Amino acid sequence: MKIIADTHCHTLASTHAYSTVAEMADAAAKAGLYAIALTDHGPQMPGAPGRWYFHNLVAIPRRLSGVLILRGAEANVVSAAGELDVSPDDIGRLDWIVASMHGVTMRDGPLTAEECTEAWLRVAENPAVRVIGHSGSPQFLYDYERVIPEFGRRGKLVEINENSFLMRKSSVPNCVKIAELCKKRGVPVVVNSDAHFHTMLGSYGHALRMLREIDFPEELVVNSNVERFRQYLKEYTSVLSEDGSES
Repeated sequence: MKIIADTHCHTLASTHAYSTVAEMADAAAKAGLYAIALTDHGPQMPGAPGRWYFHNLVAIPRRLSGVLILRGAEANVVSAAGELDVSPDDIGRLDWIVASMHGVTMRDGPLTAEECTEAWLRVAENPAVRVIGHSGSPQFLYDYERVIPEFGRRGKLVEINENSFLMRKSSVPNCVKIAELCKKRGVPVVVNSDAHFHTMLGSYGHALRMLREIDFPEELVVNSNVERFRQYLKEYTSVLSEDGSES
């Protein structure tokens, strides 16, 4: 299986990441990627981009080094009500929102599994969210059987995050459970690097190995095929209509 778009990556605007937008685009081109989404962290993350960063992402060209650029954010889910930390005004100017839970940004403190379940159900209702980011953390257990079918029904892509296999190893057993349930329920997924440096783009070995081991159907991996990915963009974003090089 070949991944043709990486829809979760960070530039040095997230101050625990270390590559420029141009470096990320060049690396994506060298890796043969059709598209990347720039998804720097929302404002509640320590070291997040400054006040005007997301508002001004329109300054980034739609294509760099021949790669389609999606302007986005990794928004933090900050409460049991499923609130995000990126402002509605900024979200309205972006193409691609990854919604994730991080302990350091959770305003309501530790959540119970039921509270996490309710939070994810609220996120599923948010029409701006495209990707459910690395949701296998034991810190944020939720009712997979109840929530994952709702992600699918609402057009959210469940992320299989390569970085979880490297940096969040306690999440891996839950990542397998989530992938198996997506397979069972026919819920589309997206395989992403969560790259914090440009050399990480195009590297998905652990995630793809896991999907092979559970015989996950390629047709449910939205970013494993250009036409499949383009169809998703056409259905849920205005990216292709804004890109003069796309027909």
